[in-house]
Amino acid sequence: KVGTELYRNHDQAFSKMLEKASADRRIRIDMQLGECDEGIRLDLTDEQGISAAVTLPCDKQPADNPERALQQARDQLGKLGNTLFVARKIELVFTHPLFIAASQLNGLRRDGIAALEAARVASYQRPERRIALRDISYPQHRLSYLGNVLNSAAEQFFREHGVERIAPAYEANKEEGEVVLMITKHCIRYSQNLCPKEVPGLKAEPLELKMGKDTFRLRFDCNRCEMQVMGSLKR
Repeated sequence: KVGTELYRNHDQAFSKMLEKASADRRIRIDMQLGECDEGIRLDLTDEQGISAAVTLPCDKQPADNPERALQQARDQLGKLGNTLFVARKIELVFTHPLFIAASQLNGLRRDGIAALEAARVASYQRPERRIALRDISYPQHRLSYLGNVLNSAAEQFFREHGVERIAPAYEANKEEGEVVLMITKHCIRYSQNLCPKEVPGLKAEPLELKMGKDTFRLRFDCNRCEMQVMGSLKR
């Protein structure tokens, strides 16, 4: 959506790749400069067929050096610098070459590029949002409180995808007795050199975690190398 913030980790190799000339991508445009009733007119058309035009009211003064005037016009119009565009073709259409100051050509070019950018934005059509397929089944047919289904919209989603039994989220205060409060890869047994997998023949004793007045039983899933902190709701 418009306005969404995107984050990317810094990738030095990717950044160096973008610094190469081959990574420079520009939109090719055709430019035509000619006379109009008010003075001179610049037409711009990009490779997608989007067009814009700007005019510069001025006196049509014939150039003393026609060849030099035409070359100056091409040079100034082609200076697209750090814009999104690169000139594919520059066409000059005059009955007689006119004297146009470099500052006038530069201003006409800048106004033309701004008009073309605005035309491109106005012509953009946002693709239609894809509709989620409803015939794809969720891999589980039953969800415990760990599915974190807390509202009717979430419950409807899972039921539409084939889940038959859905327990409310832990925050709904519906769970009775002891439940898993936390699942972590950090294992106290391992950190204390009490892991049966690391110390052959060791008989692991039950462990508890005490925090103030609260005591939590620790449960270990050695096959998955996970520690679970168990507890009960306080009512």
